[in-house]
Amino acid sequence: MALNIFEKHIVVNTENSTALIELEANCNMSNVEIKKAIAKGALWLSRGKSTQRFRRVKKALKKGDELHFYYNEDVLNQEPTPAILIEDLGEYSVWYKPYGMLSQGSKWSDHCTIARWAQMHLQPERPVFIVHRLDRAATGLIVIAHTKKMAQCFSSKFEHHQLEKHYLILTHGDHASRMQPDNINTDVDGKKALSTFTCVDHSESLNASLINVKIESGRKHQIRIHSSSINMPVIGDRLHGNKEKDDVIESKVKRNINLQLCAFSLSFDCPISYQNKNFQLPEHLKPSLNALFKTEA
Repeated sequence: MALNIFEKHIVVNTENSTALIELEANCNMSNVEIKKAIAKGALWLSRGKSTQRFRRVKKALKKGDELHFYYNEDVLNQEPTPAILIEDLGEYSVWYKPYGMLSQGSKWSDHCTIARWAQMHLQPERPVFIVHRLDRAATGLIVIAHTKKMAQCFSSKFEHHQLEKHYLILTHGDHASRMQPDNINTDVDGKKALSTFTCVDHSESLNASLINVKIESGRKHQIRIHSSSINMPVIGDRLHGNKEKDDVIESKVKRNINLQLCAFSLSFDCPISYQNKNFQLPEHLKPSLNALFKTEA
């Protein structure tokens, strides 16, 4: 049976109606199905000039409100891989975002996002504000703000490059054969960009390298584009990588490989204590040649 995908846009004509009442009258779905979809972020409310995601199924609505219900069964059936709390600082927290988890949601849902995960799993519960992003396929450290003031503070830090970020990538090729450190300044989308690659480890039998990357700019897909520009694409990169080389490695390890890019280190002056904070992922969450290539001795 085909999965259901539909949209409903409902203008509320009755004072003190509720989202549940309106959706039950306009959708061929059970009360339980509607509640589950709303809990996962499928419902939005427009009131005046504001449109926001809406979960309060029994809250009284006003005449003239408009409900937007975006139902995609495939999206709603997805289950998020658990994120891991690294440290809770009250007004902000630091998390490990796993592969496949989004930074922010779409109109269809937000239940597979780091933002929603943090909101549901932090005690006490508090607002969440995304101040930077990691690609869905990337893993690693991400900061979540919990007040508007803290969100503005971190947004300013990222904008003015007041944080030091390091990534680990696994690439095809022998990066140790290049000058170390390796400064790559190929433009990204017509804008200047600088990445510093330093080889950490190399597997001769698999012709693959583990590289520490520091970026001086934050262009979209910068690391992946710079890695590809030196003919050493990130392993598992479906967009900028090399499928033939990926296939060779996957045939050796006998499994599919996800994008091998991880934000493993984050350092900045804490806006609460004003002391330097340095967050590092534990070893078991970092990519490594031994962890990925289990055929290696």
